[in-house]
Amino acid sequence: MARKTIVPKNAAVRVLADLVIVNAALFSALLLNNCFILLVGRPSNTILRPFLGSFWALSIIGIAVFALMGFYTRGRAYASHYKALVVLQASALAFLLFGFAEFVIPWVGRIGRPALVLSWGLTAAGLLLARLWAVVWGHVNRIEMSGATSETNFSLSTPSKTILLIGGAGYIGSSLLPRLLNSNYVVRLLDVFLYGSEPIQEWINHPNLQIVKADFRRVDVVVQAMQGINAVVHLGAIVGDPACALDEELTVETNLLATRMIAEVTKGQGIKRFIFASTCSVYGASDEYLDEKSKLNPVSLYARSKIACENMLLAMMSTDFQPVILRFGTIYGLSGRTRFDLVVNLLSAKAIVDGLITVYGSDQWRPFLHVNDAALAVYLACRASDGAVAETIFNVGSDEQNYTLGDVGRLIQSMVPDAELQFFEKDVDRRNYRVNFDRIRRSLRFHPEWTLEMGVQQVLGAITSGRVTNYKDPRYSNVRFLSEEIGPASLRIAQQRWIQEVLRHSSQAEVALGG
Repeated sequence: MARKTIVPKNAAVRVLADLVIVNAALFSALLLNNCFILLVGRPSNTILRPFLGSFWALSIIGIAVFALMGFYTRGRAYASHYKALVVLQASALAFLLFGFAEFVIPWVGRIGRPALVLSWGLTAAGLLLARLWAVVWGHVNRIEMSGATSETNFSLSTPSKTILLIGGAGYIGSSLLPRLLNSNYVVRLLDVFLYGSEPIQEWINHPNLQIVKADFRRVDVVVQAMQGINAVVHLGAIVGDPACALDEELTVETNLLATRMIAEVTKGQGIKRFIFASTCSVYGASDEYLDEKSKLNPVSLYARSKIACENMLLAMMSTDFQPVILRFGTIYGLSGRTRFDLVVNLLSAKAIVDGLITVYGSDQWRPFLHVNDAALAVYLACRASDGAVAETIFNVGSDEQNYTLGDVGRLIQSMVPDAELQFFEKDVDRRNYRVNFDRIRRSLRFHPEWTLEMGVQQVLGAITSGRVTNYKDPRYSNVRFLSEEIGPASLRIAQQRWIQEVLRHSSQAEVALGG
């Protein structure tokens, strides 16, 4: 498909500035040339007549050549690292054409060869200096603007290990953040803080943490946040089958379209490593022992949105853009932003609080994974060499933690003997998958630090100690928080605002992509 040409809103100002530079260079060259003639004792001519005779021709030729070279539409060559060379080539071509026009068009003023060469040199210098100033001023302006959009200002001058963590205040992100900070990474955290800043409160004043409080669906925010970044970790999404079912359009826009925009900006900015959070739910329902090459069989909108993201990222792969797709197992355990809409956490809480463990579909398989081990997998993907992640897609979990839901219920009852265990075979969730994890163990040396028993004990301890007082609170459930605390109407307003932002900043997206 042909690439659409986007003309930035300030193109007219750029054209005017270049006209001033070209003609100022012409006038200065004529003046210097005449001064030299006077110094050597020759009679000089007035510079006004040749200047006026050349003004229109040089202006038309110069702006036409500059436009064709992409000065005002941010063409690929102009937007590349070789911008200075393109500027020199364009200015040289413009003056060659102007020199030719002097001989074939009678009304074009004759400025002479020395003035022509001097005009080209001054024009090239002026164009280069103007663009250098624009770059410097743009960096200064972005630093100042960051103070208005973030809780902690971030500098665009960053060390070599700087990671953009999108959705970093969520369930996995709040567990990943301390691991990165403790390993001396500089983390720029981009999150709208839908569930508040409490999940990361312990690290909020860490010197290596830079917070950007904003919606990751806004392209201008994403472009700004990627300045000086070495790798991107994208954890932001509407997560879970019930939460995604609340508003299918919003799910597609948040999980798929926003991910595509973020990936394209990442690639356009020259950032190679892009780590994406997917899910083993993409396998859906299967009686096979599944690995990364197995057929996908999604049974929910959430899984379908993740598959679409995976396919999009795989299509974008190149030597300069290396996505790493992590298909997480069924996560359990506590993090900064704890959830009780996950099967292990929920059944453990029900056992200790309600004295009842209710299991639906006891023969269905799930590969379980502690949230801290999910964070460990992301951390290893950040550190891995290009060769280690060459296979791109990794199931995240361990063969030892493939359990049926019935096994989970029996394990929890063994740890809470007073709880009654009830089985219901009603098919409320058709997912059934047992997964192989050889690839991540072999390539990333991934070995989980947690077992299912340890995770259940962690949840039970949080409730008995009073750390969690009401596991039914909507803030512990994605679907209940979105439907009860946010509400469908607010979700729809958020969707409309996002669409407006995409339209408003579409030109900035093209600039970021080198368009």
